[in-house]
Amino acid sequence: MNVAVLVNLRSRRGSEVIEGLVRRFLPQARVALTQSVEESRAWIDQQLRPNPPSLLLAGGGDGTITGLVNEFRAQGLALPALGVLPLGTGNAWAHATGTPRPAVALKHLAAYGERLPPLRPFGLVRVEGSLAPFAGTGWDAELVQDFKSQLASSGPLKGTQAGLRGYLGALFTRTIPRHVFGDGNPQVSVYNLGAPVLTLDAQRAIRPLPGGDTGALLYRGPAGVAGAATTPEWGFGFKAFPFAQAVPHRLSVRVYSGGVFEATRNMLKLWRGAHPMPRMHDFFVQRVRMDFDRDVPFQIAGDVIGMRRSVEFELAEESVQLIDWHQFSNLLRG
Repeated sequence: MNVAVLVNLRSRRGSEVIEGLVRRFLPQARVALTQSVEESRAWIDQQLRPNPPSLLLAGGGDGTITGLVNEFRAQGLALPALGVLPLGTGNAWAHATGTPRPAVALKHLAAYGERLPPLRPFGLVRVEGSLAPFAGTGWDAELVQDFKSQLASSGPLKGTQAGLRGYLGALFTRTIPRHVFGDGNPQVSVYNLGAPVLTLDAQRAIRPLPGGDTGALLYRGPAGVAGAATTPEWGFGFKAFPFAQAVPHRLSVRVYSGGVFEATRNMLKLWRGAHPMPRMHDFFVQRVRMDFDRDVPFQIAGDVIGMRRSVEFELAEESVQLIDWHQFSNLLRG
Protein backbone atom coordinates (compact mmCIF):
# COMPACT_ATOMS: atom_id res chain seq x y z
CA MET A 1 0.00 0.00 0.00
CA ASN A 2 1.28 3.41 -1.00
CA VAL A 3 1.13 5.43 2.23
CA ALA A 4 2.07 9.05 2.89
CA VAL A 5 2.09 10.69 6.33
CA LEU A 6 2.11 14.38 7.21
CA VAL A 7 2.85 15.40 10.81
CA ASN A 8 2.00 18.94 11.82
CA LEU A 9 4.71 19.91 14.29
CA ARG A 10 2.61 22.85 15.44
CA SER A 11 -0.27 20.66 16.59
CA ARG A 12 -0.63 19.99 20.29
CA ARG A 13 1.18 16.63 20.29
CA GLY A 14 3.03 16.79 16.97
CA SER A 15 6.71 15.86 17.25
CA GLU A 16 9.55 13.91 15.67
CA VAL A 17 8.49 11.00 17.89
CA ILE A 18 5.61 10.34 15.49
CA GLU A 19 8.08 10.11 12.61
CA GLY A 20 9.91 7.39 14.53
CA LEU A 21 6.68 5.46 15.01
CA VAL A 22 5.89 5.70 11.32
CA ARG A 23 9.38 4.47 10.40
CA ARG A 24 8.96 1.58 12.79
CA PHE A 25 5.54 0.36 11.67
CA LEU A 26 5.31 1.65 8.07
CA PRO A 27 8.92 1.82 6.87
CA GLN A 28 7.97 2.39 3.23
CA ALA A 29 5.76 5.39 3.96
CA ARG A 30 6.71 8.87 2.80
CA VAL A 31 6.80 11.21 5.80
CA ALA A 32 6.76 14.99 6.03
CA LEU A 33 7.23 17.03 9.21
CA THR A 34 5.77 20.47 8.56
CA GLN A 35 5.29 23.72 10.44
CA SER A 36 3.43 25.79 7.86
CA VAL A 37 0.90 25.65 5.05
CA GLU A 38 3.68 26.50 2.62
CA GLU A 39 5.71 23.45 3.65
CA SER A 40 2.67 21.18 3.31
CA ARG A 41 1.86 22.66 -0.11
CA ALA A 42 5.40 22.08 -1.38
CA TRP A 43 5.43 18.48 -0.12
CA ILE A 44 2.15 17.69 -1.85
CA ASP A 45 3.31 19.26 -5.10
CA GLN A 46 6.84 17.83 -5.17
CA GLN A 47 6.42 14.45 -3.47
CA LEU A 48 2.82 13.34 -3.82
CA ARG A 49 1.76 14.71 -7.19
CA PRO A 50 4.18 12.50 -9.19
CA ASN A 51 3.17 9.38 -7.24
CA PRO A 52 -0.19 9.86 -5.48
CA PRO A 53 -0.65 7.77 -2.31
CA SER A 54 -3.55 5.36 -1.86
CA LEU A 55 -3.70 6.34 1.84
CA LEU A 56 -2.79 9.69 3.35
CA LEU A 57 -2.43 9.95 7.14
CA ALA A 58 -2.70 13.37 8.76
CA GLY A 59 -0.95 13.79 12.10
CA GLY A 60 -2.59 16.77 13.77
CA GLY A 61 -6.02 18.10 14.58
CA ASP A 62 -9.06 18.90 12.47
CA GLY A 63 -7.35 21.96 11.03
CA THR A 64 -4.47 19.81 9.74
CA ILE A 65 -6.59 17.28 7.87
CA THR A 66 -8.96 19.99 6.63
CA GLY A 67 -5.97 21.92 5.32
CA LEU A 68 -4.78 18.83 3.42
CA VAL A 69 -8.21 18.33 1.87
CA ASN A 70 -8.29 21.93 0.67
CA GLU A 71 -4.72 21.85 -0.60
CA PHE A 72 -5.36 18.72 -2.67
CA ARG A 73 -8.42 20.43 -4.10
CA ALA A 74 -6.49 23.63 -4.84
CA GLN A 75 -3.83 21.65 -6.72
CA GLY A 76 -6.43 19.73 -8.72
CA LEU A 77 -5.49 16.36 -7.21
CA ALA A 78 -7.87 13.53 -6.41
CA LEU A 79 -8.12 12.82 -2.71
CA PRO A 80 -6.80 9.45 -1.53
CA ALA A 81 -8.31 7.58 1.39
CA LEU A 82 -7.60 9.52 4.58
CA GLY A 83 -6.72 8.62 8.13
CA VAL A 84 -6.25 10.79 11.21
CA LEU A 85 -3.45 10.43 13.71
CA PRO A 86 -5.01 12.44 16.57
CA LEU A 87 -2.37 14.96 17.64
CA GLY A 88 -4.55 18.05 17.95
CA THR A 89 -6.78 19.36 20.70
CA GLY A 90 -10.39 18.57 19.81
CA ASN A 91 -9.88 15.90 17.12
CA ALA A 92 -13.51 15.80 15.95
CA TRP A 93 -12.97 13.53 12.93
CA ALA A 94 -10.76 11.23 15.01
CA HIS A 95 -13.47 10.89 17.68
CA ALA A 96 -16.18 10.34 15.08
CA THR A 97 -14.25 7.51 13.42
CA GLY A 98 -12.93 5.92 16.64
CA THR A 99 -9.25 6.55 15.93
CA PRO A 100 -6.93 5.06 18.57
CA ARG A 101 -3.65 6.54 19.76
CA PRO A 102 -1.12 7.04 16.92
CA ALA A 103 1.10 4.13 17.98
CA VAL A 104 -1.88 1.76 18.06
CA ALA A 105 -3.25 3.07 14.77
CA LEU A 106 0.07 2.59 12.99
CA LYS A 107 0.52 -0.88 14.47
CA HIS A 108 -2.94 -1.91 13.23
CA LEU A 109 -2.24 -0.58 9.74
CA ALA A 110 1.03 -2.48 9.61
CA ALA A 111 -0.70 -5.70 10.69
CA TYR A 112 -3.35 -5.31 7.96
CA GLY A 113 -0.77 -5.53 5.19
CA GLU A 114 -1.22 -4.08 1.71
CA ARG A 115 -5.00 -3.68 1.84
CA LEU A 116 -6.88 -0.47 2.47
CA PRO A 117 -8.71 -0.63 5.79
CA PRO A 118 -12.51 -0.15 5.93
CA LEU A 119 -13.52 3.39 5.00
CA ARG A 120 -16.39 5.65 6.03
CA PRO A 121 -17.65 8.44 3.75
CA PHE A 122 -18.12 11.98 4.99
CA GLY A 123 -19.67 14.88 3.14
CA LEU A 124 -18.18 18.33 3.48
CA VAL A 125 -19.38 21.83 4.23
CA ARG A 126 -18.42 24.42 1.63
CA VAL A 127 -18.05 27.85 3.19
CA GLU A 128 -16.18 30.90 1.88
CA GLY A 129 -14.44 28.76 -0.72
CA SER A 130 -13.13 26.20 1.77
CA LEU A 131 -14.20 22.65 2.57
CA ALA A 132 -14.55 21.47 6.17
CA PRO A 133 -16.37 18.94 8.36
CA PHE A 134 -17.98 21.74 10.39
CA ALA A 135 -18.09 25.50 10.69
CA GLY A 136 -20.03 27.93 12.81
CA THR A 137 -20.48 31.11 14.75
CA GLY A 138 -21.12 31.96 18.36
CA TRP A 139 -19.88 30.52 21.63
CA ASP A 140 -17.92 27.72 19.94
CA ALA A 141 -15.82 30.19 17.96
CA GLU A 142 -15.39 32.42 21.01
CA LEU A 143 -14.34 29.44 23.10
CA VAL A 144 -11.65 28.41 20.60
CA GLN A 145 -10.24 31.93 20.65
CA ASP A 146 -10.46 32.15 24.46
CA PHE A 147 -8.70 28.80 24.77
CA LYS A 148 -5.84 29.93 22.53
CA SER A 149 -5.54 33.25 24.37
CA GLN A 150 -5.44 31.39 27.67
CA LEU A 151 -2.66 29.13 26.41
CA ALA A 152 -0.65 32.09 25.17
CA SER A 153 -0.81 33.79 28.57
CA SER A 154 -0.16 30.67 30.68
CA GLY A 155 3.65 30.76 30.48
CA PRO A 156 5.25 27.80 32.34
CA LEU A 157 1.76 26.51 33.25
CA LYS A 158 0.84 26.07 29.61
CA GLY A 159 0.80 22.28 29.87
CA THR A 160 -1.89 22.39 32.56
CA GLN A 161 -4.15 24.50 30.34
CA ALA A 162 -4.14 22.16 27.34
CA GLY A 163 -6.80 19.67 26.28
CA LEU A 164 -10.29 19.39 27.72
CA ARG A 165 -9.26 20.95 31.05
CA GLY A 166 -8.08 24.03 29.22
CA TYR A 167 -11.23 24.29 27.15
CA LEU A 168 -13.45 24.07 30.21
CA GLY A 169 -11.27 26.57 32.02
CA ALA A 170 -11.55 29.04 29.16
CA LEU A 171 -15.30 28.46 29.00
CA PHE A 172 -15.94 29.22 32.67
CA THR A 173 -13.39 32.00 33.18
CA ARG A 174 -13.64 33.85 29.86
CA THR A 175 -16.47 32.90 27.51
CA ILE A 176 -19.34 32.60 29.98
CA PRO A 177 -18.46 35.75 32.01
CA ARG A 178 -18.27 37.75 28.80
CA HIS A 179 -21.85 36.80 27.98
CA VAL A 180 -23.11 37.27 31.52
CA PHE A 181 -21.93 40.88 31.53
CA GLY A 182 -22.20 41.52 27.79
CA ASP A 183 -24.96 42.17 25.28
CA GLY A 184 -26.41 38.66 25.17
CA ASN A 185 -26.92 36.57 22.08
CA PRO A 186 -26.93 38.18 18.65
CA GLN A 187 -30.03 37.92 16.47
CA VAL A 188 -29.82 35.73 13.36
CA SER A 189 -32.02 35.24 10.31
CA VAL A 190 -31.59 31.87 8.56
CA TYR A 191 -32.66 31.64 4.91
CA ASN A 192 -33.00 28.50 2.82
CA LEU A 193 -31.14 28.85 -0.49
CA GLY A 194 -31.51 25.23 -1.63
CA ALA A 195 -34.05 22.43 -1.89
CA PRO A 196 -36.98 22.25 0.58
CA VAL A 197 -35.71 21.77 4.12
CA LEU A 198 -36.17 18.73 6.34
CA THR A 199 -36.20 18.60 10.13
CA LEU A 200 -36.82 15.98 12.81
CA ASP A 201 -39.54 15.65 15.40
CA ALA A 202 -39.31 14.78 19.09
CA GLN A 203 -39.20 11.06 18.21
CA ARG A 204 -36.26 11.69 15.80
CA ALA A 205 -38.36 11.03 12.72
CA ILE A 206 -37.20 13.00 9.66
CA ARG A 207 -39.96 15.03 8.02
CA PRO A 208 -40.38 18.08 5.75
CA LEU A 209 -40.23 21.42 7.53
CA PRO A 210 -43.50 23.32 7.08
CA GLY A 211 -42.78 26.50 5.16
CA GLY A 212 -39.23 25.35 4.40
CA ASP A 213 -39.32 25.92 0.64
CA THR A 214 -36.54 27.54 -1.37
CA GLY A 215 -36.07 31.14 -0.29
CA ALA A 216 -37.95 30.68 2.99
CA LEU A 217 -36.99 32.28 6.29
CA LEU A 218 -36.30 29.23 8.47
CA TYR A 219 -35.59 31.01 11.74
CA ARG A 220 -35.26 34.51 13.13
CA GLY A 221 -34.26 35.10 16.72
CA PRO A 222 -31.38 34.83 19.20
CA ALA A 223 -28.46 32.52 18.50
CA GLY A 224 -25.85 31.45 21.03
CA VAL A 225 -24.44 28.99 18.51
CA ALA A 226 -25.28 28.61 14.81
CA GLY A 227 -23.46 26.41 12.34
CA ALA A 228 -23.40 23.54 9.88
CA ALA A 229 -21.68 20.15 9.87
CA THR A 230 -21.36 16.77 8.20
CA THR A 231 -19.77 15.13 11.24
CA PRO A 232 -21.50 14.59 14.60
CA GLU A 233 -18.78 16.00 16.85
CA TRP A 234 -16.81 19.16 17.51
CA GLY A 235 -14.17 17.23 19.45
CA PHE A 236 -13.70 15.83 22.95
CA GLY A 237 -16.78 13.71 22.28
CA PHE A 238 -19.04 16.80 22.22
CA LYS A 239 -21.91 15.76 19.93
CA ALA A 240 -22.80 19.23 18.73
CA PHE A 241 -24.41 17.83 15.56
CA PRO A 242 -25.70 14.40 16.62
CA PHE A 243 -27.81 14.00 13.46
CA ALA A 244 -25.16 15.14 10.98
CA GLN A 245 -25.38 11.94 8.92
CA ALA A 246 -29.06 11.21 9.46
CA VAL A 247 -30.07 12.51 6.01
CA PRO A 248 -27.84 11.64 3.02
CA HIS A 249 -26.70 14.53 0.85
CA ARG A 250 -27.72 17.20 3.36
CA LEU A 251 -25.95 19.43 5.85
CA SER A 252 -26.99 19.39 9.47
CA VAL A 253 -27.67 23.01 10.48
CA ARG A 254 -28.35 23.86 14.12
CA VAL A 255 -29.24 27.07 15.91
CA TYR A 256 -29.29 27.14 19.70
CA SER A 257 -31.25 30.10 21.00
CA GLY A 258 -30.86 29.52 24.74
CA GLY A 259 -28.95 31.92 26.95
CA VAL A 260 -25.65 31.26 28.66
CA PHE A 261 -27.18 30.25 32.02
CA GLU A 262 -29.54 27.77 30.37
CA ALA A 263 -26.71 26.33 28.29
CA THR A 264 -24.56 25.91 31.40
CA ARG A 265 -27.37 24.08 33.24
CA ASN A 266 -27.85 21.79 30.25
CA MET A 267 -24.19 21.32 29.40
CA LEU A 268 -24.15 17.52 29.83
CA LYS A 269 -27.26 17.12 27.69
CA LEU A 270 -25.80 19.36 25.01
CA TRP A 271 -22.52 17.47 25.18
CA ARG A 272 -24.23 14.12 24.69
CA GLY A 273 -26.42 15.35 21.86
CA ALA A 274 -29.67 14.83 23.78
CA HIS A 275 -32.90 15.28 21.84
CA PRO A 276 -35.25 17.03 22.04
CA MET A 277 -33.60 20.08 23.62
CA PRO A 278 -35.48 23.30 24.39
CA ARG A 279 -34.50 26.12 22.02
CA MET A 280 -32.53 23.83 19.70
CA HIS A 281 -33.52 24.20 16.05
CA ASP A 282 -32.48 21.47 13.59
CA PHE A 283 -32.53 21.74 9.80
CA PHE A 284 -31.27 19.44 7.04
CA VAL A 285 -30.36 21.59 4.08
CA GLN A 286 -28.40 21.85 0.88
CA ARG A 287 -27.59 25.53 1.28
CA VAL A 288 -28.43 28.29 3.77
CA ARG A 289 -27.45 31.85 4.58
CA MET A 290 -27.24 33.28 8.09
CA ASP A 291 -27.46 37.05 8.57
CA PHE A 292 -26.58 38.46 12.01
CA ASP A 293 -27.45 41.82 13.53
CA ARG A 294 -23.83 42.36 14.55
CA ASP A 295 -20.39 40.95 13.80
CA VAL A 296 -19.89 37.47 15.31
CA PRO A 297 -16.76 35.28 15.60
CA PHE A 298 -16.55 32.60 12.93
CA GLN A 299 -14.64 29.30 12.94
CA ILE A 300 -13.93 26.68 10.27
CA ALA A 301 -12.90 23.22 11.54
CA GLY A 302 -11.96 24.69 14.90
CA ASP A 303 -9.83 27.55 13.57
CA VAL A 304 -11.20 31.05 14.15
CA ILE A 305 -10.81 33.04 10.94
CA GLY A 306 -12.37 36.36 11.95
CA MET A 307 -15.66 38.18 12.45
CA ARG A 308 -18.65 37.85 10.14
CA ARG A 309 -22.09 39.41 9.78
CA SER A 310 -23.31 37.05 7.05
CA VAL A 311 -22.25 33.47 6.24
CA GLU A 312 -23.39 30.96 3.62
CA PHE A 313 -23.08 27.21 4.16
CA GLU A 314 -23.45 24.75 1.29
CA LEU A 315 -23.12 21.00 0.86
CA ALA A 316 -19.97 20.47 -1.19
CA GLU A 317 -19.91 18.28 -4.27
CA GLU A 318 -16.73 16.72 -2.92
CA SER A 319 -16.62 14.13 -0.17
CA VAL A 320 -13.89 12.23 1.69
CA GLN A 321 -13.29 8.62 2.70
CA LEU A 322 -11.83 8.23 6.20
CA ILE A 323 -10.59 5.08 7.90
CA ASP A 324 -13.50 3.66 9.89
CA TRP A 325 -11.64 2.56 13.02
CA HIS A 326 -14.75 1.17 14.65
CA GLN A 327 -15.17 -1.35 11.84
CA PHE A 328 -11.41 -1.80 11.42
CA SER A 329 -10.95 -2.75 15.10
CA ASN A 330 -13.75 -5.32 14.84
CA LEU A 331 -12.07 -6.87 11.80
CA LEU A 332 -8.74 -7.11 13.56
CA ARG A 333 -10.32 -8.69 16.61
CA GLY A 334 -12.15 -11.19 14.39
